[in-house]
Amino acid sequence: MAEPTFHVPESVTFEQAIALTDSLLAQIEQGACSDAEIEQAIAALVSSQNGARGFFVTYLSGERSLADHPSPAVIRALQSAPETVAELLVKNLAMSSAMAITHRRNQNAEMAQGSEQVRSRTFNLIQLTQLPLVAEKASKLLESAVTGVGSYQAFLDRWGYDAEQRLVIQQAMKRAIAQPDVDSAAIDLADSDLTAIE
Repeated sequence: MAEPTFHVPESVTFEQAIALTDSLLAQIEQGACSDAEIEQAIAALVSSQNGARGFFVTYLSGERSLADHPSPAVIRALQSAPETVAELLVKNLAMSSAMAITHRRNQNAEMAQGSEQVRSRTFNLIQLTQLPLVAEKASKLLESAVTGVGSYQAFLDRWGYDAEQRLVIQQAMKRAIAQPDVDSAAIDLADSDLTAIE
């Protein structure tokens, strides 16, 4: 295809970004997009806060297996917007880790599995994108989770995370900071050990 077939509006809304991402992923599954088109489309989405939020909500929590094995085009696109992408990766890692606890408390195994899938996919993207800002932001979120103050205090307070959830968030942030030396199998094992104590 000579011309890009996927257009992202300059002032894309969160809802539009969700729909656009869903459409894009469907086209990728059908083999209808080149690597260049995939990279261009995702780069356009993550260039704005609304676009990036919509992309990650759809990409990380969807049923498509594409998110389990991100292509180089996806990774390059995410690397094009390091500030926005790093912020959302760190927050998604924290939120999915905490929500797995909530769902287990409510004895909702299916929802807990969904949160664990988001966490696993997010951590995989953190490993593959290798954005230095991830460690910086994870360090700040870790500090807020430990001390109750700092730049991510409002984020943690807004979601009402309790002591156990903040502990899980702390563990997730430590793994994000040290992520080149951590593999996802070890994470899954550590997380199951940690969250089984309820």
